[in-house]
Amino acid sequence: MIVMAQLDLGLANTVENFIDSLMATLEPVADTALRRSPEQLRKDLALDAFNCSAAFIDCDDSHSDLELEAFIVALEKHFPDLLPEDTKPADVRAAGLITGKRSWLNQPSGLFNSIVAVDQQSHTAYSSVYYEQALRMAHTAIGLDDYTSRFELSGVEQFRSMMLRTMKTGNVASGASVATSGSPVAHEAPAEQELPPERDLDELLEELDELIGLESVKEEVKLVAALLKVQKLREERGLPVPDSSRHLIFVGNPGTGKTTVARLLAQIYRSLGVVDKGHLVETDRSGMVAGFVGQTATKVNELFDRADQGVLLVDEAYSLTRGGEKDFGREAIDTMVKLVEDRRDSVVVILAGYPNEMADLVEANPGMKSRFPRTIRFEDYDDDELLKIFSLISASTEYHLDESGEQSVLDFFATQDRGQGFGNGRTARNLFEAAVSRHAVRMVEIADPTNDELMTLTSDDIDGIELVEEQPVPEDVEAGAATEEAE
Repeated sequence: MIVMAQLDLGLANTVENFIDSLMATLEPVADTALRRSPEQLRKDLALDAFNCSAAFIDCDDSHSDLELEAFIVALEKHFPDLLPEDTKPADVRAAGLITGKRSWLNQPSGLFNSIVAVDQQSHTAYSSVYYEQALRMAHTAIGLDDYTSRFELSGVEQFRSMMLRTMKTGNVASGASVATSGSPVAHEAPAEQELPPERDLDELLEELDELIGLESVKEEVKLVAALLKVQKLREERGLPVPDSSRHLIFVGNPGTGKTTVARLLAQIYRSLGVVDKGHLVETDRSGMVAGFVGQTATKVNELFDRADQGVLLVDEAYSLTRGGEKDFGREAIDTMVKLVEDRRDSVVVILAGYPNEMADLVEANPGMKSRFPRTIRFEDYDDDELLKIFSLISASTEYHLDESGEQSVLDFFATQDRGQGFGNGRTARNLFEAAVSRHAVRMVEIADPTNDELMTLTSDDIDGIELVEEQPVPEDVEAGAATEEAE
């Protein structure tokens, strides 16, 4: 007999919540729409709870005694034949009840498909209840052990995406999109201003998915979100939570979406209770370093005050290591490292810059490596992705490319040097602005241009454009563009 007093009952509670809440939600339509008796519906819900719990225990192949004991206690009353009285973890392993179950995450269960079909026909939102309860069960299952592996976090994201795809295929909106669609993006929010509404995590992750390219970045951000959610569940249940830093390093060329992702992350942190406001404060060397003794520490402290309960993004952070003996960049680094520790529960810091230079920054202070353990790499966009960005910029001002223009844009990007300093999205915008200028010159030569001619960019507007890209700042020159303050 498993000693209940020594066992975390989180999984048992979430399994019962999953079954009971969905029974209460679906029982009125069980016989008619779902074509199941209430008894069969409860059995099907228990089966999905069994498979879901087993799948997440199987994600990392560990099948620890702690996980299996929790599994037994959670499911034994629903499956007495599979889990008879006095079942031990060794019995579960011998019976193969867990092994291979992770494949269950690849496709929706028959019950979930049926619920989505009911929603599609009746314009209801039953599948959103299933989605929320099943995800909570998933997070609880992977939080049974003290250490949550990357495989488990990836499994949660695979499961979440699969359910959302199924709902979208059935033209069923998730509860998140129904409740919170259209909420504004949060920028820096001074204390005297009312905060924008908190946005739902699923809505934020959906917005992340809609960004062009950045596939590896999206995966890393989703893993960060899943880990934070598991830690929050463990904390709520009084379980030990491994001490881990929430601060990040973003590396990549300019124009790869680092600020956009940082804004989304700030709101993700807010939705998960890491910070209360979820605003983003952006700065760089010029916003941190002063010219006189004592002023640099004051400026850095003020930045942390403004970023309190939000995220501080330091762009071109490596430039803090540049300068001569009398430079105060090192003072900024030392002050920042101390504040990162002192305010670890109220401010999240993201440092951004080129890969090699950011590695030098981490080595510049002994405390940097432990406080910024996770690096997210933003790769350059490929030619097709840059064409999509160009087209989005065009559409925002009611321009569009014809077929010849699209090919010319692709040809332009194919000839660009993709070394350090390549502007990516910034280059796409610069190309668009240059094309619009040439288009205007071409239009004034037409006596009475049509609306379509006024809106269409062709190869004549693209071919031959040469842009002067901003070059990386040499090591002996102070770096840092003017600080872009969020309004």
